[in-house]
Amino acid sequence: MAKTHMLRRWRRAAIVGLAAAAVVLSGCSIQISSQPDPSIGDDTMLINADKGNPFFTRNFNPYLTNTRTASRWIYEPLILVNPLDGTQNPWLATEWSQPDARTIVMTIRDDVEWSDGEKLTPDDVAFTFQLLKDNPSLDIKGAWQHLETVETDGNDVIMHLQTDDAPSLPILGQTMIVPEHLWSDVKDPGTFRNENPVGTGPFVLGNYNDQQYSMDKNPDYWQADKIEIEHIILPSTNSQLDTVTRGYDWAYSFISDVEGTWGAASEHNAWWFPPGGVIALMPNLEVAPFDDVNVRRGIALSLDREEIAETASEGYMKPAGQTGLILPNQEEYLDPSIPDQGMITQDTDAALDAFAEAGYTLDGDRLVGADGEQLEFALTTANGFSDWTRAAQTVQSQLSKVGVKVTLKLPQPAGYQSAISNGDFEMAIGGMGNGDVYQAYNNLLSSQFYVPSGETTANNFQRYRSDEADALLAEYRETVDPARQSEIVQELQGIVYEEMPVIGLYYGGIWGLFSDAKFTGWPSEEDPYMIPQNYDSAPLGIFTRLERVKEDDR
Repeated sequence: MAKTHMLRRWRRAAIVGLAAAAVVLSGCSIQISSQPDPSIGDDTMLINADKGNPFFTRNFNPYLTNTRTASRWIYEPLILVNPLDGTQNPWLATEWSQPDARTIVMTIRDDVEWSDGEKLTPDDVAFTFQLLKDNPSLDIKGAWQHLETVETDGNDVIMHLQTDDAPSLPILGQTMIVPEHLWSDVKDPGTFRNENPVGTGPFVLGNYNDQQYSMDKNPDYWQADKIEIEHIILPSTNSQLDTVTRGYDWAYSFISDVEGTWGAASEHNAWWFPPGGVIALMPNLEVAPFDDVNVRRGIALSLDREEIAETASEGYMKPAGQTGLILPNQEEYLDPSIPDQGMITQDTDAALDAFAEAGYTLDGDRLVGADGEQLEFALTTANGFSDWTRAAQTVQSQLSKVGVKVTLKLPQPAGYQSAISNGDFEMAIGGMGNGDVYQAYNNLLSSQFYVPSGETTANNFQRYRSDEADALLAEYRETVDPARQSEIVQELQGIVYEEMPVIGLYYGGIWGLFSDAKFTGWPSEEDPYMIPQNYDSAPLGIFTRLERVKEDDR
């Protein structure tokens, strides 16, 4: 299996300790081996995907933030999206169309039953959307930021949108559907723990206690013939050492020296770390001199991204280009006219020329402006995000070689998030990009998110504004023509490449760890059919592809 990888930033703090433990283990030259529990059968999968605090709370409401991980394997979406590249797979909806930019029509499967034997109907879908409207705290995908009304017509669900909003399709399609015949009686869905869940998914809740729970195959699942896993076990305690030694079939963790730890523990262990985002420098464009594109270009040309990627990700991830795309995942959208796929190589002479255009010249080992003051700034990153810290330190070192003084600010993660949201920074390390190209560019460039520094925003942290970008994003929302959408994406790449509202450094990783001792068919670089994360809805696309290893092949 290919060995490549990616990152889920909001889970990163929990992963840091694992990396540290792996370093300690490898540093002490301890032989690490996987010791699977012999009582776990060959038809059973052990997954490191849910963590107690330290114990589990019995909560299977898929819309609550503290829900059990497996709730999203019980409740299914209309469309299963691969976050790596945005591929949309028919799920509870067999097909969909967009007659115009304000209308989406989804056809609901007619062969699906809830796990209590009741039939799934389009009315369940309409009920679910109404439930989210009536209880906004449950609308975790933001469906009603886009919807005006929802109605049914035979097997179809018709969604009328508030405005021209063609890109809302995957957002609405990822809504997890719940049964009207049970949830209509729930008095307070916002606090409902749903302790005995009834869904359409491949598994139902088995045994449960506050330290471990199990999932059993749903024999009436609409794709039951594709599910070869009979049981899943999810323990509440998953230490760093457990990940390597306990015999997990599937885990999601960053591990230092993955080959010498996870790989050495069992001959069956493999991993795939695909890119899932771009780690970048985010200049505050309201702070001089970062409002000058020549300063941003000078910084970009001063950086050796190969060294940054190697140091930050311990060699797992590759340098990122300056298009905003995640490659190779989104290569189909790449503008061929942009040289070297948008990769900017270190060029000190060109960097100094760019700085000179902004009025900065070398004075000995200091890059100074017309006032004789050295160009210096504070670079903010989150304390505990170890790869980001290593990236920041490498940027600091590299920029010092062209006379720029960089100091590091490392607030705790909550303080970091507050700083970038409120514009309380000069330059920051941050992430950009996702599998949905429109959402990636909209979040990065749209002035809808613009607020002055001192006020809070959820996106466009660098405070970028451009009439050209806004017009392109608006046109994308108004068209349902895929060819024109692709052209717009290429034009947006050109803005990111030329104006450098952020400066790409390296790819962030998704850290998929697998064992093929009992099950094969995991996603890989050769067959990237789904992101290798074991949370949210993505596992639904993996469970249906795995095959049990036959006794003769063991």
